[in-house]
Amino acid sequence: MPQITVDYSAALEEDFDRRGYALALHPVVVETTGARLPACKTRTRRTQETVIADGGADESLIHITVSLFAGRSEEAKAALAEAAVALTAGFLKPGLPPVHISAEVRDLDPSYRQN
Repeated sequence: MPQITVDYSAALEEDFDRRGYALALHPVVVETTGARLPACKTRTRRTQETVIADGGADESLIHITVSLFAGRSEEAKAALAEAAVALTAGFLKPGLPPVHISAEVRDLDPSYRQN
């Protein structure tokens, strides 16, 4: 069931292999949390404007959110967040200005439903 959202700065449009990242992340989610591969779903969202600190630097960001049914340990969630961040660099073109990469793994609200 993992619902994965990857928000990224518009400046990374041509420099971030989003599909490749999603396909590499799905097995990591399975290994780390016991989710099923067919249940992994990733969507990417380009942010129109990204402002970091005082807005003066030529920097970008990527933020990954993984939402799961409750029941995973805090250790498993932390391990997945760390792995999601570490995996990202391999899908960015080399030589880019700084890219701030972060991830969070959270439980879905009990009201979540799917068909």
